Amino acid sequence: MSSPTRKSNHSDALTRLAQAVAVAVSATLAGCQSTNFAAQSTVQPKPNLAAKIKQKPIWLSGKPSPEAPQDVWERMRRGFQLQDGLGVNPRIEQQRLWFASNPSFLESAGERGSLYIHYIVERLEERNMPLELALLPVIESAYNPMAYSRSDAVGLWQFIPSTGRYFNLRQTRAYDGRRDITASTTAALDYLTRLHDMFNGDWLLALAAYNAGEGTVSRAIERNEKLGLPTDYWNLPLPQETKDYVPKFLALSQVVLAPEAYGVNLNPIANAPYFEVVEVKQSMDLSRVAALAEIDEDELFQLNPALKQRTTLDGPQHLLVPSSKAQLLTSSLSAMKPEELLALRPKKPVFDEVETTRVAGRTRSYKVRNGDNLTMIAKANKVDVHDLQRWNKLNGQALKVGQTLVMQDTRRAVAQASSKKPVHYKVQKGDSLYMVAKRFNVEMQHLKRWNPRTGQALKPGQLLVVSGPR
Repeated sequence: MSSPTRKSNHSDALTRLAQAVAVAVSATLAGCQSTNFAAQSTVQPKPNLAAKIKQKPIWLSGKPSPEAPQDVWERMRRGFQLQDGLGVNPRIEQQRLWFASNPSFLESAGERGSLYIHYIVERLEERNMPLELALLPVIESAYNPMAYSRSDAVGLWQFIPSTGRYFNLRQTRAYDGRRDITASTTAALDYLTRLHDMFNGDWLLALAAYNAGEGTVSRAIERNEKLGLPTDYWNLPLPQETKDYVPKFLALSQVVLAPEAYGVNLNPIANAPYFEVVEVKQSMDLSRVAALAEIDEDELFQLNPALKQRTTLDGPQHLLVPSSKAQLLTSSLSAMKPEELLALRPKKPVFDEVETTRVAGRTRSYKVRNGDNLTMIAKANKVDVHDLQRWNKLNGQALKVGQTLVMQDTRRAVAQASSKKPVHYKVQKGDSLYMVAKRFNVEMQHLKRWNPRTGQALKPGQLLVVSGPR
């Protein structure tokens, strides 16, 4: 039989043990609860309106977090950042009604964009930019890399020549970086980031400036500031096109959020890269590369639309090819002998054609390819559309694939290029003296000296001297 003292000691030990167990259990339960709330906040991408209501603790069920979406449309929706706080806006509703009344527009643009959207979404995510911006090419070009506007804007992102050069998009007779899928996307996201920073993190103002130019938006803000008026996008006196541009973009985003509600059928697009980059070390003809890698020639051109002559001559030292064919092309090229690689070279180097335009009395020919039109051919060859029609006895704009067009010597243009006269630049909408100076790599002081009557505010159509006499 134990003594009373030993019983008391044993009882105290049991009490302390029970207290320790109770503390450990409480800590474990508290840890479970905090872990569960953290998991909930990670899973929920949008604010939960019911979170303000006190709820009973929810215990972890052990289920894994949601997997990445299989459809890139859904991935895009999860990264939307510009929808909060819009409320009821008649300007947005009007544009949304148009998309609902014309469902085929978005459906067709989505089909064309299926080659490029995943790439653009990934680049946006890397920069933590709103994924709605992957829809900007729908507004700009309907996701057609060959799109060409009246203002000479080209490609998915519709860069005009001067802005393209400012963002390092090279433009030659054989290659136009404004059509290059990867290069133009990098340039567009750089430009949008710059505008976002310029307008103090306001994406709506950045989008307006992407459409109208930063000069136009800055002047509208300055005007409202002087009048004591609001300076947000919705209250600025902007051109009508720009007044419609941002509401159209926001309306399109809302339609993509719930396409079924607007009668739009968006076919799923795999949430996986459609193309890969394959390095090439020499000039190659796209048709021959397509045959080697068992790729449809038109599809290869849709991935490499910057190669205007369908050859890598004067382009970057790589090709975009469908992911399913990348390994085959890489292996085939690495296994080929030097003499076999020569067979992949273009039949006629493009620069030989360029040189013939400099020889008096020479004419040259051009074979029409799929996707060509008279305006594109005239621009690429620096001739007038009407001259092209006259030389080839064409009554209209219709062309046939394989048709041969004759182009005559343009010595007058060459003579002008080699003259010693100053170089002039026609001011575009949204230009500023700073932008013009940067584009032509000249000092601001020289630009002001060559244009003594020009103030800081430029007007579209105004002629500026951007280079002094040589």
